[in-house]
Order: sequence, then C-alpha cells, then structure tokens
Amino acid sequence: MNHEWMKSFHAAIIVCDVHGIILEMNDKAIDTFKEDGGKKLLGKNLLECHPEQARLQLVEMLRTKKPNYYTIEKRGVKKLIYQVPWYQDGTYAGFVELSLPVPSEMPHFIRA
Repeated sequence: MNHEWMKSFHAAIIVCDVHGIILEMNDKAIDTFKEDGGKKLLGKNLLECHPEQARLQLVEMLRTKKPNYYTIEKRGVKKLIYQVPWYQDGTYAGFVELSLPVPSEMPHFIRA
C-alpha cells in the first residue's frame, strides 16, 4: 500500500488493473477474503475469483469503464459495494472496489 491510511481503513479496498489483475488489497480486504487466499490473491486475476454472472459483469465494467454500485448482505453484515474506474496520469488504469459495512437501517438525508 502506498498510502498508510488505506492499510487499516475499516472498509475493504481492492485495486485491479485494466485486465483485472489485483494490484493492491488493504488489511480489511485481505481479512475479508482470507478463505479465498487473502494476501495470496495479489497478482491474481479477479475474474477467476467470481462465478459466471459476476465475471461477465466485471468484464463489461473493465471494457466500458462504467461504475457499478449495489448493496449485499453476507453473514448478517450489510455492505455497500462501490466499484469505480481509477486513472493514473489521466489514463484509465483499472478499477477500485470499496466494500463498506453499513447498518441495516440508516438515516437518509436530502441536503439543499
């Protein structure tokens, strides 16, 4: 990790390149995916880590550079999944995924 704050950030952060190769994972991501290999996933293609439907979605995201957002619940924890392209010196470089734990019920505010 190049940024120390990311290492212990409470949400899982995974960074991949334009081909889906996992470049970076913070501590939370490594722990979240420990049953799938944890830190050993670095350098692996994330397309190989997903079932067919999710893999097709990821291929399309990598190709079109379109962000993807959704919520899931796993083991009783609700999470916001936020997948967006990242750029290096203005050039498309891959995707960042944030997996943020959120309360099952949370306030929603409309700000003026």
